[in-house]
Amino acid sequence: MFAGVYTALITPFKNNNKIDFNALEKLIKNQCISGVDGIVPCGTTGESSTLTCEEREEVIEFCVKNVNGRVKVLAGTGSNSTDEVIHSTQFAKKVGCDGALIVSPYYNKPTQKGLYIHFKSIADAVDIPIVLYNIAGRTSVNIEPVTIAKLFKDCKNIVGVKEASGSLEQMSTIKYLVPDIDLISGDDALTLPLLSIGGVGVISILSNIIPADMVSFIKEFKDGSIKKAIDIHYKLLPLIKSMFVETNPIPIKTAAFLLGICGSSLRLPMCNIEENNKLKLEKALKDYGVLR
Repeated sequence: MFAGVYTALITPFKNNNKIDFNALEKLIKNQCISGVDGIVPCGTTGESSTLTCEEREEVIEFCVKNVNGRVKVLAGTGSNSTDEVIHSTQFAKKVGCDGALIVSPYYNKPTQKGLYIHFKSIADAVDIPIVLYNIAGRTSVNIEPVTIAKLFKDCKNIVGVKEASGSLEQMSTIKYLVPDIDLISGDDALTLPLLSIGGVGVISILSNIIPADMVSFIKEFKDGSIKKAIDIHYKLLPLIKSMFVETNPIPIKTAAFLLGICGSSLRLPMCNIEENNKLKLEKALKDYGVLR
């Protein structure tokens, strides 16, 4: 259902810290004409944790209207409050999103039983396709493969998982336990190995700035041109590494600024990139050929 390239959209801000909807519109337009399969507003890369509930709803609805059916919209509706997630996910359904990406609750550190009840409560409350988002590095809790398997079995609308655990062993175990799940990479660097074990695509940071290249990467693999896909993977790798010289989304937003896509403003506690890291990022962009 959610195969291919989905862009984890940045949220552009003006210098006054307000959302820059003009820049967001241009970003969405470029994504659509570049051939991505979908966009993911209000995820980690979109600084969702510093958006108000009203702003998140504005961004999600704006994306749906601007996409106008050209690509899918998988809205980030996660939170550490189950009731809040249900409310946000109901809104996503109401405005016409194709699905909801729901991160594991952060800070609370629930047990596996708590995670199961959390996600099942949401799935029972909102009839919309749901992709679980597993990123223990951000949330301090891992959704174990057996929990994912139980949720997939018990909830007809839980259809996929964005895996950002960094563990190929865990990803393989998920696919072994749940062969029909949409296993989606949450890490650009692991997209190729994930595809090789049965994954269906990526929710990509890089596709904010090079969407067409990411689309070509996935297409080559799916078409059986594995050698070409491997070559693209290694071409992308230094650029991918540059996206993590500081915490996401600081580098990708700086890259988007350097390429004239949007401003570089971030919301505190995210702050501007250190100069030495900016130089590393500029070099990676130049070496890749997208920045002069």
